[in-house]
Amino acid sequence: MRPSLAQLLENPPLGLPPAEPPRPLTQASVNLGRRLFFDRRLSFNQTLSCGMCHIPEQGFTQRELATSVGMEGRPIRRNAPALYNVAHRPALFLDGREESLEQQIFAPLLAANELGNPSIGLVLQRLRRIPGYVATFQSAFGQGININTLSWALADYQRTLISADSPFDRWHFDGDADAVAPAVKRGFAVFKDSGCAACHRITEDHAHFTDDRFHDVGMPRGGIQPIDKLQVAPGQTIDVDGDVKTSIAPRKPIDLGRFDATGQIDDRWKFRTPTLRNVALTAPYMHDGSLPTLRAVVDFFDRGGAHPNADERVQPLGLNESEKEDLIAFLRSLTGSNADQLAADARSAPIGDRLEVN
Repeated sequence: MRPSLAQLLENPPLGLPPAEPPRPLTQASVNLGRRLFFDRRLSFNQTLSCGMCHIPEQGFTQRELATSVGMEGRPIRRNAPALYNVAHRPALFLDGREESLEQQIFAPLLAANELGNPSIGLVLQRLRRIPGYVATFQSAFGQGININTLSWALADYQRTLISADSPFDRWHFDGDADAVAPAVKRGFAVFKDSGCAACHRITEDHAHFTDDRFHDVGMPRGGIQPIDKLQVAPGQTIDVDGDVKTSIAPRKPIDLGRFDATGQIDDRWKFRTPTLRNVALTAPYMHDGSLPTLRAVVDFFDRGGAHPNADERVQPLGLNESEKEDLIAFLRSLTGSNADQLAADARSAPIGDRLEVN
């Protein structure tokens, strides 16, 4: 019998260590957090939810768009990060500006180009007017709707999105020689020999496939360019001119990465190393979603990045076609056995209807 989501932290699937939450985790708080995660009434105009950029069936990210679209079509400059195993991350967001899930939830709630709320107080007031929420918060936490309980609930749900027990785990950690094809085993050798494991780390008994540090991997730095077309939904664009260009998206800003969180010159262009778990489910890739496939990622690193001033470990690899295909086979073997279960569980939450607000 599979453990409930609330049990996954202390009884994780093969390949991950246990994680200790900052307070006791209950199924009631997880259920409440799940409901909030998919409730569009957490956005200012009650049209967007967390789950619209972190789509369960799309790896808790968004496959159709390189970068998501937020409130009233405003562009978000970064690719929506997948949420698998965020309970294990000591730094959150691609620039690492928050250190806990409880802190993290407020940025998207308040960002003008995400859920667009002018204040947390107004979010709390709105929730208190929705039938059933007051009693549900009281049942889950022994207190009503406040800034703490809102952050606890959303954090508790995200903390349970634990996924591992991949074919790779069953071969590498459990000794099942038949769990993966020969191409995966060869690809793992390429992965190690090419230096990928220096940042996507593996230990003797588990693998986070990240060092949780920040690196400039040689992505194009670009410049400030006018935006003439705005993608507002998959396959839908609008022309941007006049007042719209000035008020919504006059220019595409340079993304300085970790610098935004520290202000340190040496942190420019650095981004947090993403985990590779479930990477086959979470295209497109890189902080800006500019690489659409795993093959594009492998080719990018095989070339040694796009500029010469990247981390010294980013060097041309000289891989042949067979080695590239084997490396991709290895990456595909990192899909956890419960990814579909997490997506199905996510859809057990009701979607908030704005008409319920009193």
